[in-house]
Amino acid sequence: MKNVQWLLVIIAAIFEVVWATGLKYADSIGAWVLTIVAIIISFGLLIIASTRLPTSTVYAVFVGLGTVGTVLVDIFYFGAGVNVGLILFIALLVTGVIGLKFATKEKKEVGRG
Repeated sequence: MKNVQWLLVIIAAIFEVVWATGLKYADSIGAWVLTIVAIIISFGLLIIASTRLPTSTVYAVFVGLGTVGTVLVDIFYFGAGVNVGLILFIALLVTGVIGLKFATKEKKEVGRG
């Protein structure tokens, strides 16, 4: 069940990339509607995942993945510049997100009944 929750965090981060990009580049009513829908889906999935996983770790992973995804969209889709520092710090961010996920102890679920 925990893996499903982490999958929700990853999907939420993907939608974060969509809405963060939409906030910058939306130029029509349709694009703004999609941006708003992406915000709702992103935070909805984040809330669901946070009910079963440590909230601080979930949020850090969500923001880290969203940041990396948004930078990659800017680079590959919008032609933003790339330099050694950018690559180094993105790699450091990804390393930190992975390390935080593995270093955080998750609470065991207590049976209901």
